[in-house]
Amino acid sequence: MGASSGIGLEVARLLVKQGWTVGVAARRLEQLAEFDVAARIDVTDEDAGERLQQLIGRLGGIDLYFHASGIGKQNRELHEDVELRTMETNAVGFTRMVGTVYRYMAGHGGGHITVISSIAGTKGLGPAPAYSATKAMQNTYIEALEQLANAQQLNIRFTDIRPGFVDTDLLNDGRRYPLLLDKVKVAKEIADSIDKNRHIRIIDWRWRIVTCGWRLIPRFLWRHFKL
Repeated sequence: MGASSGIGLEVARLLVKQGWTVGVAARRLEQLAEFDVAARIDVTDEDAGERLQQLIGRLGGIDLYFHASGIGKQNRELHEDVELRTMETNAVGFTRMVGTVYRYMAGHGGGHITVISSIAGTKGLGPAPAYSATKAMQNTYIEALEQLANAQQLNIRFTDIRPGFVDTDLLNDGRRYPLLLDKVKVAKEIADSIDKNRHIRIIDWRWRIVTCGWRLIPRFLWRHFKL
């Protein structure tokens, strides 16, 4: 889900090379011409869950769901439309699609749900309030579903991928970003994390150090940081 560009596209290509039968979906169907099974799905549409179920039906079932759909940008001026669009896509849309897959897998023997969240969910980031808030929500939601699946004795596995800044269209805003990651290398690490059934994977080692440091900063100090 969200395979028309960036990390989603690279992971889809990599899974095809590895021999997976891949169905892809995105808002821009014309970007998916290289794949045999594709569907136009906008996660913010109310019928997006039904469209996803139709895609799963065309595939004959699903073993792995990979959610790469998301938006985000710096919004220091706190423009309302930016904040609300981010919430609608990264929170409501995310919940709609992951919930649809969870319910499907619960009734069909299980599977693996992998999502791209972000290191931005580690702390509230002033330059991107809605983005960091929705990524923290995604982290917590996946953690909650892991607990729920175990309590229900379901064979559903979860992988929460948390990249740092990745060189994709999402960051094509003319700003300079530190420790920028190559999307192809990120895709390879994601595929490896899926194969090894990792629960949480921060990409890469430099961002693991950064986020570890962030967690150690007390809130009364963090609120005075200028990012």
